[in-house]
Amino acid sequence: MADNIRTKIENYKTAPFDARFPNQNQTKHCFQNYLDFHRCEKSLNSKGQDPYPCQWYKKVYQSMCPNSWVEKWDEQRDAGTFPAKI
Repeated sequence: MADNIRTKIENYKTAPFDARFPNQNQTKHCFQNYLDFHRCEKSLNSKGQDPYPCQWYKKVYQSMCPNSWVEKWDEQRDAGTFPAKI
């Protein structure tokens, strides 16, 4: 199973279709993957597990989200003003 995840992450090309976000506007898809990455990483780190599987979400949001948005969200998380619960 772990090898399968590593293979998928290493062979990542572009964000796959997600039925939760069927419209052309992919803003919510971008934001949700950003949240999923940080939640996944936080959860696995707290359990003492390897957070490598979370890299999938990171690759997806990095390919979908404008860099300026990600930088802004990172700054907000550091400042404690991020508008969502992670």
